Amino acid sequence: MLVAFGCGLIVIGVPFTLLPGHLGLLPLVVGLVIVLRASRPARRRFIGLQRRHPRLIFPIRRLLRRESEVFPVAWQQILRAERFILPRRWRVARALRRGFFGRRRRSAR
Repeated sequence: MLVAFGCGLIVIGVPFTLLPGHLGLLPLVVGLVIVLRASRPARRRFIGLQRRHPRLIFPIRRLLRRESEVFPVAWQQILRAERFILPRRWRVARALRRGFFGRRRRSAR
């Protein structure tokens, strides 16, 4: 019963995660947590996916941790989506961050 509920959350979360704003991220992560805790074959399949596609699964793994890093993961996904969709001259996320926080200074060692 729990596995079916978790799978339903995953099915709901996947299409909304692909949209701008990543609104389906929360149901996707909650569904994954439920399914991975309740099903040993699902854990094995998730580990196999992680080994085959580490760059795709790493953000999900960061969200599955006990002390999840929601804002850094969301920011990284925004930058990836922007780089994938927009040409270089239209990208604004990196410049927006620099406007708020300034440029990072490199420490002299």
